[in-house]
Amino acid sequence: MSPATPAAPSVHDLVRLRAEHPEAVAEAAARRKRRPLLRTADASAPDLNTGTGTGTGTGTGSGTAPGRRTTGSATGHPGRLMIIAADHPARGALAVGDRALAMANRFELLQRLCLALSRPGVDGVLASADVLEDLLLLGALEDKVVMGSMNRGGLAGAAFELDDRFTGHRPEDLVRHGFDAGKLLLRIDHEDPGSLDTLHAAARTIDAMAALRLPVFVEPFLCRRVDGRLRNELDAAAVATSIAIASGLGGTSAYTWLKVPVTEEPEDMARVMETSTLPAVLLGGEVGDDLDGAYKKWREALRLPTVRGLVVGRSLLYPVDGDVAGAVDTAVSLLQPGRDG
Repeated sequence: MSPATPAAPSVHDLVRLRAEHPEAVAEAAARRKRRPLLRTADASAPDLNTGTGTGTGTGTGSGTAPGRRTTGSATGHPGRLMIIAADHPARGALAVGDRALAMANRFELLQRLCLALSRPGVDGVLASADVLEDLLLLGALEDKVVMGSMNRGGLAGAAFELDDRFTGHRPEDLVRHGFDAGKLLLRIDHEDPGSLDTLHAAARTIDAMAALRLPVFVEPFLCRRVDGRLRNELDAAAVATSIAIASGLGGTSAYTWLKVPVTEEPEDMARVMETSTLPAVLLGGEVGDDLDGAYKKWREALRLPTVRGLVVGRSLLYPVDGDVAGAVDTAVSLLQPGRDG
């Protein structure tokens, strides 16, 4: 079987293949065409229109993997990253806006992901093992950055949410599958002892990733409980403090990236991002119905010297107007030098 031929021709073949030939996951991982984390200017294709999947909507249907590209791997933003995030379900976070179970339909989620990954300028995906393995079998991860989600134990809404155990990818799992990076969430509540366990586990994981020369993206927040629910603090002081803590974790920061939110007041971002010299990507977060407002905030923050890209999930995969391709293309355009988006 050639690298261009997916093990599962469509999402409907996944269950059969998983049941009858579980070794197909490792086989697909071994065949996958890899790429550097960051493209250089010389390696970047100049034409953003290269590839298929030019339609809009979710790209549903049968046959080959929806929206799967059949030509080159164009990227028009050398030195930057555009990553689609889909690790929410493993934490039990299935809601998008007022749709409580929007991400519960795995077949639909995979169709949306395949379409998003087919769009020119999209570099890769962040997800838990089950989602990444589905995408591997569908052939959607060729020449993409594959980022494994590592700590998923702090289930959304649970009493133990801040004792965020590493129940997802281990560093050795990422190496075994030939994946390219890992991501961990670091939420710190000064009044919750569980935060210390997560902080310690995060530091040791950063050490392990560095020993394997694998980049690790740390997503830090200061947070607190309000009426029993965990709330992330997004004021300038809180975000700057969380960045300072995350930057100092482990015995080396050589392979550490930051994954940070835009502050409540976007004009504070320039000052906040001076807290660290580590490269950073912006996370999408909850944007509600105001995707245009989110684009504006991301565009301004992307001009800062340490901000090297975007990692966005639900707002692009489940846009209010249903146009996944359009939402992704607009986000990609924000990374283009000299573009106003």
